[in-house]
Order: sequence, then structure tokens, then C-alpha cells
Amino acid sequence: MDLNKIVKKAQHSGFYRWLLNRGMDRMIPFNKPHGFQVMEISPHHLRTRIPYKRRNFNHIRGLHACALATLSEFTTGFLLVTNLDARKYRLIMQRLEMDYHYQGKMDAFAEFRISEEWLEEKIYAPLENADAVVVVCTVKIIDAKNNELTTGRVHWQVKSWEKVRTKVR
Repeated sequence: MDLNKIVKKAQHSGFYRWLLNRGMDRMIPFNKPHGFQVMEISPHHLRTRIPYKRRNFNHIRGLHACALATLSEFTTGFLLVTNLDARKYRLIMQRLEMDYHYQGKMDAFAEFRISEEWLEEKIYAPLENADAVVVVCTVKIIDAKNNELTTGRVHWQVKSWEKVRTKVR
């Protein structure tokens, strides 16, 4: 599966968005039970959904804190991966910080945006003088009634593969 081609086509096609979501279930099996879905995708924007379903519930039938945190990681990481050349850059989550504002009792949506300027300022330019850079990606999750459920700050370390010291099997 050529992810880049599917992502590009998914920007304008419901069928390819469906295909992308099925592919994500296979590529990231840990996330499959949550039922995350890419709802909107463009080169610098991603909107994802976490369904209000039993597998995502906590003990009081609200969306589980860890499921919401995982959606924050997925949303920011996926948009970064689709913008960075995976053959040139390694991306690893360094830290995840979550603030919880409101109990999720319906489907919820995460949205993350970047720009070419952001990529240049936060990643490409700093990597000219450093082995690695850490970018903090802030993502908000809202429910279907626009209640703000969470604010997540996902710290991603970006490093050139040339600077990686551990071996890849």
C-alpha cells in the first residue's frame, strides 16, 4: 500500500478516506479497537474522530482518558509523518501531556494544523545545527456539541536517520 498516494486521494474522496482508515487499522493494530477515523485530511490539516462506544468508555461511561490521549498522539503524529520524508527523518514521541476539561459523553474530534512555515521554523532550520529537535504539537479534542474535552501537548522528537545511533532490524 502506497500511503502517500492514498493520503493524497483521501483529501477529496470518501472511498479513499475509508481505504486509509482500514489501512491504518492494519498498520497500527493497537489503535484498531478504538475505532479512530480520519474525517478530514489535507496537506497541513487533520481531523480525526473517536466514537462514543463501549470499548472507549471509562468506569462512568465517559470517553476514557487514555483513549483521548492516544487520539492526540495519533492525530499529531500522523500529520507529521505525512509531511516529513520517512526515509530522511525519524519521529518518536518523547512526552505526552494532557489537560482534561470536560467528560466526553458522545463522539469526539481532534484537530491539528501545521504550515510549511511551521515545519521550516520548528524542524528543518533547527536540524541544520542540531542532531535532533523536539516539537510540541498542541491538539484540542472537542465533542459533537463543541465542548472542549482535552488539550494535549505531544512532544515529538525529530531526528535525521543519519544521526540515529541505534540499529533498525
